[in-house]
Amino acid sequence: MTTSRDDGNMIDDLVHFDLNREIADSESKKPWQAGHFAKMLFKKADFRTVLITMEPGSKMKEHHADGTISVQVLKGRIRFIALGKVHDLPTGSLITLGPSIKHEVEAAEDSAFLLTISWPSAQELLAMEHRGYGT
Repeated sequence: MTTSRDDGNMIDDLVHFDLNREIADSESKKPWQAGHFAKMLFKKADFRTVLITMEPGSKMKEHHADGTISVQVLKGRIRFIALGKVHDLPTGSLITLGPSIKHEVEAAEDSAFLLTISWPSAQELLAMEHRGYGT
């Protein structure tokens, strides 16, 4: 169990997760209104780890992250679309993407993936032309 400050950042510097248990916990919360479910596993000022579970056919419309990301498929198969290319990613795949690049994700089957984000500093965020997630 992690402990958080008021800003949502984790106090603990070392945390262990059973990802299969986390996936099962996410799936127990079905039905998901948007066809997918996201759970922040770990958050620090410069780093985020998010578990995302998706039902077949559900989509995360085009968006971007302000930091460099990686997507590691833990279960199922997803389509990751970025820079005009479709990447079919089965279980065990890993893809990385630079900051602020628009992308979308679609589940080809029941899927789960781990999203990691190298979060920019407050100064870097303020200097960006656009902020946060969005189109």
